[in-house]
Amino acid sequence: MSVRKLKPITPGQRFRVVNGYDAITADKPEKSLLAPIKKSGGRNSQGKMTMRYKGGGHKRRYRIIDFKRNKDGVPATVATIEYDPNRTAFIALLNYQDGEKRYMVAPSGLQVGQNVVSGSGATPEIGNAMMLSEIPLGTIISCLELRPGQGAVMARSAGSFAQLMARDGKFASIKLPSGETRLILVKCLATIGAVSNSDHQLQVSGKAGRSRWLGRRPRTRPVVMNPVDHPMGGGEGRASGGHPRSRNGIPAKGFRTRSRTKASNKYIVERRKTRKK
Repeated sequence: MSVRKLKPITPGQRFRVVNGYDAITADKPEKSLLAPIKKSGGRNSQGKMTMRYKGGGHKRRYRIIDFKRNKDGVPATVATIEYDPNRTAFIALLNYQDGEKRYMVAPSGLQVGQNVVSGSGATPEIGNAMMLSEIPLGTIISCLELRPGQGAVMARSAGSFAQLMARDGKFASIKLPSGETRLILVKCLATIGAVSNSDHQLQVSGKAGRSRWLGRRPRTRPVVMNPVDHPMGGGEGRASGGHPRSRNGIPAKGFRTRSRTKASNKYIVERRKTRKK
């Protein structure tokens, strides 16, 4: 995978950095795995705006992804690696031996024609889905479940991965992409390998219009608002705005918002590292 810097023949292309899409092998999705997406524009059922800075954007169709990987013991062949407009990672179309087709989040290094399998007895190779109890310690994993049978919820975005650190009884110790170390039941499934499209973070949009294509409307800075609209608003001239905080007064930049009585606190072995000021 690589990125391309465009020639500055227009102002919008001067700083534009695009994905090379070297790994993509198909330009049209599998029709049987598409679903419609209805846009809300940030409005609720009464038509009132409940989420600001949303609206517009290019029309999309959802690709139905198999996050559960529950077709145990049935080998599948990777037919294509495709672009998905709904996520940062690439997706892979799997053709199972029984004729069924499914999409999965493509791990880095997955090749067309490769065979993947899930469930007990699978080997720890890229693209295979296995329980944490069967994965060798130190293995790089992604698309990780938090509860058995729930489906992948962690480490699903482009280039992200977790690492299996240790096992003790019915729990496995996992180092998550945030740096947090957490206990997860060994019966949970995970996919071997890091998620594809690690160069996603190197892309540069180049112009404001590209954000509009993604459905993002212009965002108003809090310091230019009035005091009635935001705690950081008001003041004569270019006032600094005071301590950074959200619209409802919750401080930003280091203020901990996680509840001390949250039930899942007992599963967190080590908190993620805070950024040095």
